[in-house]
Amino acid sequence: MLSSHSLSPIVIRALLLAPLFLAPPLVAQEEELPTLRLDRIPSAPAFSGQTRAASAATTSFEVESIASGLSAPWALAFLPDGEILINEYVGTMRILDAKGKLSEPLGGLPEMSHEGWAGLFDLALDPDFSGNQLVYFSFTGKPQGPDGKNIPRVARGRLDRANLQLVNVEVIIDGAGSQEIHFAADGKLLVSGAGDVFTEDAQDLGITFGKMLRFNPDGSVPDDNPWSADANVPSEIFSVGHRDISGIASHPDTGETWITEHGPRGGDELNRIRAGANYGWKVITYGTEYSGAPIGDGHTQQDGMEQPRYFWRPSIAPSGLVFYTGDMFPEWRGNIFVTSLAGQHLSRLVLDGDRVVAEERLLVGRAERIREAKVGPDGALYVLTNEDGDAPRGTAELLRIYRN
Repeated sequence: MLSSHSLSPIVIRALLLAPLFLAPPLVAQEEELPTLRLDRIPSAPAFSGQTRAASAATTSFEVESIASGLSAPWALAFLPDGEILINEYVGTMRILDAKGKLSEPLGGLPEMSHEGWAGLFDLALDPDFSGNQLVYFSFTGKPQGPDGKNIPRVARGRLDRANLQLVNVEVIIDGAGSQEIHFAADGKLLVSGAGDVFTEDAQDLGITFGKMLRFNPDGSVPDDNPWSADANVPSEIFSVGHRDISGIASHPDTGETWITEHGPRGGDELNRIRAGANYGWKVITYGTEYSGAPIGDGHTQQDGMEQPRYFWRPSIAPSGLVFYTGDMFPEWRGNIFVTSLAGQHLSRLVLDGDRVVAEERLLVGRAERIREAKVGPDGALYVLTNEDGDAPRGTAELLRIYRN
C-alpha cells in the first residue's frame, strides 16, 4: 500500500484536489463496492455479514425473453396448466399461454384510481385454487370525494378462463391493505399496511401504516393475531415498524415469512417476520436521509427491536422476493432471490440458517429494472422487467432464466 512518505508534496496536493470521480477512494474490504461518502455505513453492523456479504460463486445460466410488450408489469402467478397470470400496474390482468401469446385484458376487474401512485398491484392464487379458482389482487380504489385520497383495497374473484374474466369479484379488505399480498405457510393472507412513509408513524399501534397485516382468506381477522384482544389496536396487525414492504415469501423448510423493505438512502432491508415483533422504523435504521443527515437520533440498534437479516448500502430498491425451490439449479436450492429496480439486477443471497453468507448479482448487463421473480414449475426463474418512469409503456418483458 502507498504511504504519504513515498509521494512528493506536489503529488500529494494533486491527489487531495482531484475530483472524486477521477480518483475513487481506497476502501476497506467490507466496502469493496464503489460508494460515495453518503453511502458509507453510519455505524458498525450488528453482526458479521449483515451487509456487503462475500461474493457467491458465479452461476452459468441462459436468459430468454418469452413475452414482450408488457405495460408496467407488477406481479405474476403460475396457473396449474402452466399458463401465467400477469398483473400490470396500469390496471390490466392478462394470461400468457404456453405458446407465449398474451391474452387481451381480463374483464370483471373493479374500477381503479390511476391518479398519483395508484393502480393494480400484487396478485396471489388461493391455496385451494385448483378447487375454487380464486384470484386475490391489490389495487387502489377511487377517492370518495374531490379532496379524498385513493383507497387501498384487496379483492378476490373467480377466474373464468374460457371467457377471459373474473366473476363474483368482492372487496375483502377496504382501506387497510396496500400493494403486497402473500399466502403464508399457515394459509393466512399477509398484506402490507397502507400509508404515507413521510408523514405517518410506523410505531403508532393505532394505525395500520408501517405494519404487516394478517387476515383469513375471506378478509376476516384471525383470533390468534398478536393484538386481537386489545381494543385500542387494529386487530389485523401482525408486526410493526416497517417502512415500505416490497416483497413477501415463505421459507420452504421452516414456513417462516421473510420480506424485503424499501429503506431510506442506504437502508433497504431483508427481514424475517415474527408475530408481534417490532422492526424499528423509524427509531432505528442503517439508512440516512437523502441529504446524508441521520434519521431521528441516528440509532441502528435498540432493545426490543429486530435487526434486519441483511441490508443494502448503497441501496438497490428491492422489489420482489422468492426462495428458489426448483430442480434446474440444485446449487440454488434454499437461496433467496431479490429483484432490484434502481440497481437493475437480480440478487441471489446464499443463506446459512438466517444469515446471508454470500451474494451474487445476476442480469447486471441488461440495464433493466427488475420488478418480480417467481420459480416456474419447470425449475426456471421467471423475471418481470419494468420500464423506467419516463419510458413508454409496453416495453417491459417477461424473462426466463434457465439451464439447458
